[in-house]
Amino acid sequence: MMFKALLWIPALLLLGACQSVQIDRDYDASRDFAAYHSWAWQAPVVQYRPDDPRIKSDLTEQRIREAIGTQLDQRGLRPAAAGSAADLKVQAWLIVDERREEVSTNYGGYWGGYWGNYWGGPAINQTRTIDYKVGTIQIDLLDGKDGKLVWRGSAEQIMRQNPPGPNERAQAINDTVAKVLSQYPPR
Repeated sequence: MMFKALLWIPALLLLGACQSVQIDRDYDASRDFAAYHSWAWQAPVVQYRPDDPRIKSDLTEQRIREAIGTQLDQRGLRPAAAGSAADLKVQAWLIVDERREEVSTNYGGYWGGYWGNYWGGPAINQTRTIDYKVGTIQIDLLDGKDGKLVWRGSAEQIMRQNPPGPNERAQAINDTVAKVLSQYPPR
């Protein structure tokens, strides 16, 4: 029984290590980010991959829009006035990927000493396959004049088996968007 428990430790450590949010950012270094003062949404505001009704929801889009608007405001960017052109266009993606990891565990075997003494039992090698989902929120900022991508940030995280409640979802989206936009404007 103890041996079976030990075999699960590497799998749990692997999943535990992946629970952190992986942040990625890229930007056009030739752009003057100090010149951007206003923003507006680029339609469609939130795109979903896959286009699955279990993922796509008006509630999720509302949470993403509010989180991005709050973070842009904290960075000194204001929504463009009605009828005026925005310096930046903002678009977001919610992407869910299916992933698979194989985890191998080795236990037992032969250990030799200096004088030829050994201890241990037969080697046991077990490989387990772990299927999981990874959710990614990606935020694109496009130049309002030429429409070219000037900044992109994304965060990916392993999704829990049991979906969180509405308040937890809103908090998770707020936290993730804050992490993605934490280094905007680039320095």
